[in-house]
Amino acid sequence: MKLTRRNALVMGASAFAALGLPLRAFASLSDDAIAAFTGGAEMGDSGITLTAPEIAENGNTVPIEVSAPGAAEIMVLATGNPTPAVATFKFGPLAASHAASTRIRLAGTQDVVAIAKMADGSFVKASSTVKVTIGGCGG
Repeated sequence: MKLTRRNALVMGASAFAALGLPLRAFASLSDDAIAAFTGGAEMGDSGITLTAPEIAENGNTVPIEVSAPGAAEIMVLATGNPTPAVATFKFGPLAASHAASTRIRLAGTQDVVAIAKMADGSFVKASSTVKVTIGGCGG
């Protein structure tokens, strides 16, 4: 095949379109998971704390902490992962603390979202962007 300018433009546009498709699909998966968890209810932004590093040198083990006093359940999502649902923590009426910490795996730089279902049935949301570096150089 002879590589012409027209062929190069078509191949470049095709590659760009192919790269954009999975990102929209992942966003759709996380939106579907949020809708299933909340039932489409409105979410507030106070009452939940998500602690995640701004920069993670290794995407395989990213430490996060989530706390929501008075929560019945907390769902954690990594919006850029092929499977966005990371964990769901459920707290019983005798739980001393409504907090959890874990390490998650991130496929790349993306948002980590935590949604808490409060005891009164309302929902609150917090998110944090985690930049995953390559080679641990921090940049």
